[in-house]
Amino acid sequence: MTRLMLLPILALAAGLAAAAAPAVPPGHAVATFAGGCFWCMEPPYDKLPGVAATISGYIGGRTVNPTYKDVSAGSTGHTEAVQVIYDPKKVSYEKLLEVYWVNVDPTVKDRQFCDAGSQYRPEIFYHDDAQRKAAEASKAAIERSKPFKEPIVVPVTAATTFYPAEDYHQEYYTKNPIRYTYYRTGCRRDARLKELWGDRAGK
Repeated sequence: MTRLMLLPILALAAGLAAAAAPAVPPGHAVATFAGGCFWCMEPPYDKLPGVAATISGYIGGRTVNPTYKDVSAGSTGHTEAVQVIYDPKKVSYEKLLEVYWVNVDPTVKDRQFCDAGSQYRPEIFYHDDAQRKAAEASKAAIERSKPFKEPIVVPVTAATTFYPAEDYHQEYYTKNPIRYTYYRTGCRRDARLKELWGDRAGK
């Protein structure tokens, strides 16, 4: 199953303009995580106290101002990702990393669940040296404690330009809950997370 079947009518109805990136409030920070379908990576962060906003978008590629059509074709080098704007006084970057791991399949490189291609690759993008060190330490800790045999293959990479996705992708799970659930279930995302992480899956 793929999201491409669900999107044409929504795109025409909502327009193709990219969403505007929200301003980062004073005292807040930005984290960027790629974990396959960006629709599915917003909910676990939106429910965290201290998270001000999540933005779906594209990062890690060559093309300037890519569209969903460009990225989904796999020709731009971007991957789908979410930017998380958070208050470090209320939620730590380390906590964001904990949430990341149990919401992805970190054992595969160029796919997540039913979506295949480098545009769905899992990746942690750091914005400063403190984030890099925290992400590398978290990855090492997960490698030691993971409840499965496969190695962790998620790279930790310096963040490049992040392009917010089209408006109809933002908060998709709240705007289109039936279509979102249909996609997520059909993609076996939760089933695979349960296989990997057990009771920690999706937390």
